[in-house]
Amino acid sequence: MNRIFGSNNKKPKASLADAIASTDARMSSIEVKIRKLDAELGRYKESMSKMRNGPGKAAIQQRALRVLKQKKMYEAQIDQLTQQQFNMESTSLATDNLRNTMATVEAMKVANKEIKKQYGKIDIDKIEAMHFDMEDLLEQTNEIQETLGRSYNVPDELDEADLEAELEALQLEEEEEGPSYLADMNRAPDFVDEEPVEVSETPHAEAQKTAVGS
Repeated sequence: MNRIFGSNNKKPKASLADAIASTDARMSSIEVKIRKLDAELGRYKESMSKMRNGPGKAAIQQRALRVLKQKKMYEAQIDQLTQQQFNMESTSLATDNLRNTMATVEAMKVANKEIKKQYGKIDIDKIEAMHFDMEDLLEQTNEIQETLGRSYNVPDELDEADLEAELEALQLEEEEEGPSYLADMNRAPDFVDEEPVEVSETPHAEAQKTAVGS
């Protein structure tokens, strides 16, 4: 059936992140090979240091040169892959920034429409009229408070010096009159209507005094 109608199971295209991951894996594999070549070069170097010049040493030297050439090739691939990975990561970063920018722009468009919609419901003239009404009400409130706080039967202007002089005069009067409790002792009680009158002795009382004296 797939031969007749074809297959719909198409492989998805590799994303930039997949390409970066694949490049990273290739670089790791090449770095393993380079470490193996370094170990082999180390063995050849050690062997050549112990050998005298001759055919044997020359053969080992040729092998070492071949390994070194292979190592240089792998290092060139590493440099190339590193640059490719850097380019892909830069592209990915730019793509993410562009995606975020587009999302921000779309959000700002939605917010702009919502703000216009909300401001369309506001009547500036009504707000100004309400502001003027509030000013009038506050002014009337202040006038009412001033009226309620007005003093009655009090001169508009009072001289503080005159008030202080009057207060000093009152204090002097109190000092001349003496303490108030002394005045109360000399005053008759409130329940006595008339002042007491001294009464002379009666004849009968005088006779009693004479009899007692005899």
